[in-house]
Amino acid sequence: MKEKQNTLFVGSLAKGLKLLRAFDETTTEMSLTDLARRTGLDKSATQRLANTLHVEGMLDKDPETKRFRPSHAWLELAYAYFWSDPLVRQAMPQLIDLSQRLGSTVNLTELSGDHIIYVSRLPNGISQFSATLVGRRLPALNASAGRVMISTWPVEERDRVVESWPIHQFTPKTTIDRDVIREGIEEAAQKGYATTQNQMILNQTGVAAPIIGPDGRAYAAVQCSVSSHHWGQDRIQEELVPYILDAALAIAPQSRGVY
Repeated sequence: MKEKQNTLFVGSLAKGLKLLRAFDETTTEMSLTDLARRTGLDKSATQRLANTLHVEGMLDKDPETKRFRPSHAWLELAYAYFWSDPLVRQAMPQLIDLSQRLGSTVNLTELSGDHIIYVSRLPNGISQFSATLVGRRLPALNASAGRVMISTWPVEERDRVVESWPIHQFTPKTTIDRDVIREGIEEAAQKGYATTQNQMILNQTGVAAPIIGPDGRAYAAVQCSVSSHHWGQDRIQEELVPYILDAALAIAPQSRGVY
């Protein structure tokens, strides 16, 4: 049986968006040939789309090299997004207080498909550049924030996502054994928070607490990253966990209009 066509779908717009999504942290500037290769679009379509996006202010074009890169318009869209997401505004006072108490990097994350995305970040003085940028996406199963959100879901759903969602090996010590990840999620369900170590950066420990919605599920989390050299498990348990749990709990009642 032939699949019913979506008459509201605009193919040309989808191609333009595909071209915009070709840019990421590894590919920040591209020629028409690069764009065509990366998107799979033919050279003629790529040229028309890139030129239109340049004229409309979505792409900057180097007058000498003719290479394209994201424009300031992307920041304007991000600015509009932050105003549209009430959780960001509601969580900010708690995140600031937590960051000042701990002197460590504090993040607000939300679930984005099978990934988490950082929607607010308060870095400390020694944070890597990548740890200061909002909008970064990571596989949910790799991250303490993703695992703690999943831990609030029904067992059957937890099992399904552990088996099917992607995992990426960021470091030699990144956990890629799905049974071990499942155990970590079950532990988070019991404790109410999740911890990871060496998953994205060696010698870094991630601690996350879920922001629970009115249905008992979490789609957001407060996450903190600390150095494993300075923060042992006992210190984390005594000096970090109580504060991050309090912050997530303080945000949660206000997030009822968000979920």
